[in-house]
Amino acid sequence: QVQLVESGGGLVQAGGSLRLSCAASGRTLSIQSMGWFRQAPGKEREFVPCITWSGVSRITWSGGTTDYADSVKGRFTISRDNAKNTVYLQMNSLKPEDTAVYYCAARWHNYGKYDYWGQGTQVTVSS
Repeated sequence: QVQLVESGGGLVQAGGSLRLSCAASGRTLSIQSMGWFRQAPGKEREFVPCITWSGVSRITWSGGTTDYADSVKGRFTISRDNAKNTVYLQMNSLKPEDTAVYYCAARWHNYGKYDYWGQGTQVTVSS
């Protein structure tokens, strides 16, 4: 029903920046929320940010909310381009502990479980 493809990962030095993209296809109008999760080897997958379509006008595309994990507040920014059915994760001031596979996820609501997941994109931050 919905397919997600992440891109934009790579290798950067600490303090650098990357912008991840998550392109959605299929029944994209069914999506009410999208988020990014990350998982390092041997670690649990953790929530990073999310963006919702709560109160969003399908005409003007205004509205919506965002939320961030404490570990990335002030450094990461999630945004969307509705015309491209794409969500972005701008990552600034990257730290080695940000190294992980980053996964994009989407859900039919602004709450609860995520229904769709991308394949992941690797982000590596060197010291």
